[in-house]
Amino acid sequence: MRSRLDPFAVTGSVLALGMAVVYLWLMQLESDRPVAWFLAALLLGAGAAGYGAVRASPHRDAALILAGVVLTTLGVLAIFSIGLPILAAGALCLSSAVLRMAPLGSG
Repeated sequence: MRSRLDPFAVTGSVLALGMAVVYLWLMQLESDRPVAWFLAALLLGAGAAGYGAVRASPHRDAALILAGVVLTTLGVLAIFSIGLPILAAGALCLSSAVLRMAPLGSG
């Protein structure tokens, strides 16, 4: 029996949400304001990954690809600070989308 949730996408979503919290905490620690577009894109990626984590979602593939592209791009942009975990979250979403499109035993 398959789970109703995709573990790769769930992990990517939780990781992205966790990094949003870390980002806000770091900005507060440095007495700085968070960059609104970065935070919005991070939350968009986390939300899309969460939506794509549900195997019965009608537009699951598109959501996972969107989350993967957004999170991977943000991870590259922030690679010298908080980017590595965000990059990992994006890679998890993209790998989940690829695994969904290429079923096991198709080769």
